[in-house]
Amino acid sequence: RGLIRVKRSGVLSGLRVAQEVFRQADDGLAFAPRAADGDAVEEGLVVAAVSGSVRSILLAERLALNFLQHLSGIATQTAAFVARIRGTGVQILDTRKTTPGMRLLEKCAVRHGGGANHRMGLFDAVMIKDNHIVAVGGIARALEILSHARPDVQVVLELRSLSEIGHAVGSPVDRLLLDNFTPEEITRAVGILRQSERETGRRIEIEVSGGVTLETVAAYAQPGVDFISIGSLTHSARALDISLDLEREAHLR
Repeated sequence: RGLIRVKRSGVLSGLRVAQEVFRQADDGLAFAPRAADGDAVEEGLVVAAVSGSVRSILLAERLALNFLQHLSGIATQTAAFVARIRGTGVQILDTRKTTPGMRLLEKCAVRHGGGANHRMGLFDAVMIKDNHIVAVGGIARALEILSHARPDVQVVLELRSLSEIGHAVGSPVDRLLLDNFTPEEITRAVGILRQSERETGRRIEIEVSGGVTLETVAAYAQPGVDFISIGSLTHSARALDISLDLEREAHLR
């Protein structure tokens, strides 16, 4: 029997993936979860046991633990950000900065940590980013092209300075992404946009992004901000230390 044990406190994610790894290695293995994805787990807790052929257990061990440690690291990192801004009403989002082939699993891990998913790919939102603006010759031209396209998905416009906010008012934009703004600039941007909302009756969502850390996230979670997107949730999360320790059958009696 192999006992899967958490060696550092965190949030669990990937347990069902680990179970599937063992099943595909040998469907005769018995996998017994003792926790669930999304659970907060303490150091030393046994979160699952797998029993059967020792060869099959060891065959699947490393791949199962790699998934479990990586995804639990993302969930744990996300939970830490969520805890820092609890009560503000601001939502923590991931980005598309995911490991090739792992996007669905990593975005699921973000949800297990209490965060939410930004777009899954290029298909479910239009984002006008800095490279698009450069390519077409400016924000005004990008918005003009967009007005003719009439997309039926959410439109997000990335801004790099306060001077660009005026372009968004009256445009077919649902959300503004304020990238690499300071907290002070965020405060001013929120004031401008909320004044526009009072005058026009149209609300534009506000998303903050760019270099946000655990130490600074609370400063960005200001009244009027709806979302904070953080690429490091998936591309820089520290793996949660989890091990598998074997017990011989004689010890189980």
